Amino acid sequence: MHETLDNSSDLSALGTRKIVHVDMDAFYASVEQRDDPSLRGRPVVVAWKGKRSVVCAASYEARRYGVRSAMPAITAERLCPDAVFVPPDFTRYKAASQIARAIFQRHTDAIEPLSLDEAYLDVTENKTGLPTATLVAKTIRQQIREELNLTASAGVAPNKFLAKIASDWKKPNGLFVIQPHEVQNFLLALPIGRIPGVGKVTENRMKQVGVTLVGDLYAMELAVLEQHFGRYGARLFELARGIDHNPVIANRVRKQISAEDTFPEDIPLADCEVHIRRIAEKVWATSRNNARRAKTVVLKLKTKEFSSFTRSLTPPAPVSSCEDLTSIALALRHRVNHGPEQLYRLVGVGLSNFEFEEDAETAISEQTNSEGAEGVLLPILGELLP
Repeated sequence: MHETLDNSSDLSALGTRKIVHVDMDAFYASVEQRDDPSLRGRPVVVAWKGKRSVVCAASYEARRYGVRSAMPAITAERLCPDAVFVPPDFTRYKAASQIARAIFQRHTDAIEPLSLDEAYLDVTENKTGLPTATLVAKTIRQQIREELNLTASAGVAPNKFLAKIASDWKKPNGLFVIQPHEVQNFLLALPIGRIPGVGKVTENRMKQVGVTLVGDLYAMELAVLEQHFGRYGARLFELARGIDHNPVIANRVRKQISAEDTFPEDIPLADCEVHIRRIAEKVWATSRNNARRAKTVVLKLKTKEFSSFTRSLTPPAPVSSCEDLTSIALALRHRVNHGPEQLYRLVGVGLSNFEFEEDAETAISEQTNSEGAEGVLLPILGELLP
């Protein structure tokens, strides 16, 4: 591709940015295969085995069988009976992530990590003097390969929305560039499901109103999109035109760690338990990479009528285990008073109100004395349960 994005001298004055999205390939599984040669070329699933466990990551060999992240481990085992299950080791994953972060910092200070395995970089101005954003991305991928013995895919584009699409375009171990003058032609033919954040349920709703390609969104008036999709309609109107003004925010402090699941079909609250358990385990695994501990548990629900609401609880002691998180999230269902007939299309679990671990340990010591955090949690659950 031509270097139009990189060689225009007045791009900064025009407001055009050079954004790189770097996404490590099957990160957790790749670390396991790197460190254990016997796993290379085999279908690897990073997960604890068990009916309530979820897949943290799957190697590309396992993905050929349909295994995906956030899938119940028991489903992954059924899809790929020969899979090698490896319990996650977040200490090693975090160490590899920190090396990757150090590589990013050689090129720019404008780094917005999304997780251990992906980040946005604003290289409109880079620290190494490389002449193009594409060359910055190539150099970063090469340094990751040489120093970590891992591969990463990267996307280069004028904004975060497009850069994320681009990084996924030639996975694994690929690089894709979207130039400003190519944006609209690239987007018009794009399947609507390739827009980040558009899941299967939203995609199906769009198909019901005749939207299968981004070009279909582009042809719709803003008022029509808002009629069908509410406030999200305005966002879709902009994305269909390649517009995304969200900046790369360096050193963003996460206020909440959460995950959610949209159901293929609307279900009653009583049937949400298995989903809550699975999501809670995923949230807890992610929270282990945070130096702070959460004091508040949040349960999110969205009705079939697209009305969202949350219930939360802040126990006297910070949440100290996946079991505590799951128990509180499940108990918060009893604060939902919408009746047994109400159906739901989405459930989410979150941790928020973080404090540093040293403060949390002091608080637990003061509040529990010799009985431990469980002694504080049980009365709280008793108040929530009918």
